[in-house]
Parts: sequence; structure tokens; C-alpha cells
Amino acid sequence: MREPRSIVVEPLQTEKSMGSMGRSRAYSFVVRKDANKIEIRNAIQSIYNGVKVSHVRTMLVKGKSRRFKARLGYQNDWKKAIVTLKEESKPIEGF
Repeated sequence: MREPRSIVVEPLQTEKSMGSMGRSRAYSFVVRKDANKIEIRNAIQSIYNGVKVSHVRTMLVKGKSRRFKARLGYQNDWKKAIVTLKEESKPIEGF
């Protein structure tokens, strides 16, 4: 069993994720690429006390190509998890 803080890398705070946070109680996180939905659900519930997860959606995000002077490089690929909370759950603090 892995440590919950090693599965969830950081919260993802963009305009789109902040808008969905208020409407549908969905929070976005950057997670490890090898984490599955069950591990993500358990990690969120153990990190944030009193939070009950309804369902988890995951997606792999491809890294963008970047240029630096004459060289072409790529950013790393990463995994995004969108976590929806149950109605009786309290919201995640400090997001």
C-alpha cells in the first residue's frame, strides 16, 4: 500500500476546474501516472477528513512540445483525476 500523499501530487487549480468545483462538487488533482481509481479515491478520503468521494474520472494528458533556441523538447506526460464528492460530504478546505 502506497502513501496517500505520494499518489496525489497536487491540486489542479485552473479556471475550468474552479468553475466545476462550485457547480458539480468536482475537484481536479494531478496524480501519479500509475495510480488507479480505487487508490485515488482512498487517498483523497484519507488526506481530507470528512470527505466522501462519489466517483473518480481519470485521463492521461500528453506533454506539449516546447522549443528552446534551436532545440525541440517535450514536457512530461501526466495524469489528471477529477473527483466528484457526494452530497452529504463536506467540501475540501483550502482548495
